[in-house]
Order: sequence, then structure tokens, then C-alpha cells
Amino acid sequence: QVQLVESGGGSVQAGGSLRLSCAASGYTYYMGWFRQAPGKEREGVAAIDRYSTTNYADSVKGRFTISKDNAKNTLYLQMNNLKPEDSAMYYCAADQSSPQWSLLHRRGYTYWGQGTQVTVSS
Repeated sequence: QVQLVESGGGSVQAGGSLRLSCAASGYTYYMGWFRQAPGKEREGVAAIDRYSTTNYADSVKGRFTISKDNAKNTLYLQMNNLKPEDSAMYYCAADQSSPQWSLLHRRGYTYWGQGTQVTVSS
């Protein structure tokens, strides 16, 4: 079992920055960030595996950076140049097995955090 606790969401104006954190309680093979806006499906934003290989959704490339502090077992998402369309509930996710799906596909994840809200105003 892995418990995930997110923090760092909030409200910011367009062009601003936020950093999300996700503390994990156990071993993870790969971790990711997903987001879900009202009325939309949950989508993969960024992911990182145990070899520090990263994947990003096209919509956030060049603006978001995913990283992991292995000593603290904590995942981060640095979000710069935020846009109103980035507004959503952001979820941390993790799995302990080697991936069978794209790291940005939600079906590949067993463990999920409770989510943290990000709101970007224009």
C-alpha cells in the first residue's frame, strides 16, 4: 500500500507559478500528476519513473517540470506560466509495478492522492 498526500495548490493569476508536492509513504516504481476540470475527463499531465525518465502532456511541455526527491520520497510539479485552462483538481498517482500503459494513462496507476485545487484567473 502507498499513501499519497498532495499539497501546494491555490489560486494564482495567469502567468504565475505554483509548485505542487506529493509525499509518498512507500516504494513506487513510477509516479505521475493528473488533473481533472469540471465536466472533463482526468488527464495525465506529467510522469516520472524510477530511472528519472519523464513524460509530459503536450499542453504543458516547456511550462511544467516534474521531479522527485528520493531521499524525501516526495514528488513535485513546478508549474510556470500558468494559464486559465490549467485550472483543475490536480492528483498525484503512483504504482509499484513496471508500467504496462503509457505513464500518462490513468489506468496504469493503482494509488491516488486526494487532490489539490489549482485555479488560474485571467
